Amino acid sequence: MKIQVKIADQTFEVEVGDTNARPVIAEIDGQKFEVWPEEQAVAEVAPAPEVASAPRTVAAPVKAPVATSSAKVVVAPLPGVIDSIKVKIGDSVNPGQELLVIEAMKMKNSIKATRSGKIAVVHVSAGDHVPHGAALVEFAD
Repeated sequence: MKIQVKIADQTFEVEVGDTNARPVIAEIDGQKFEVWPEEQAVAEVAPAPEVASAPRTVAAPVKAPVATSSAKVVVAPLPGVIDSIKVKIGDSVNPGQELLVIEAMKMKNSIKATRSGKIAVVHVSAGDHVPHGAALVEFAD
């Protein structure tokens, strides 16, 4: 399905693949992205009373996978480019502390620690292109 999405003053050509597949592949202005929708039923929304059209469907909100608080490896919740790395091997971090930033679709996404621990391995460098699920940072303990 091809649609045009307007955000602010920009219009994007979006092609959405099979919505029953996981991940759903969306192509935005020629660049492909993996989308992992929550496993929820599609909601039916009735039109406003003054609109005389048939009901439309609204997809469930999309959430990036979240690592559990005990996960040893932090993985990319979305594909993108590593913008900056805020930690190095040997650093001790606390939950909520920024580990790195991934840029996707001209948006910067802060990847934060979900637990405390010491950084054992940083698997990426600034400028690296990473797919969804790629290992980013690994805790020692």
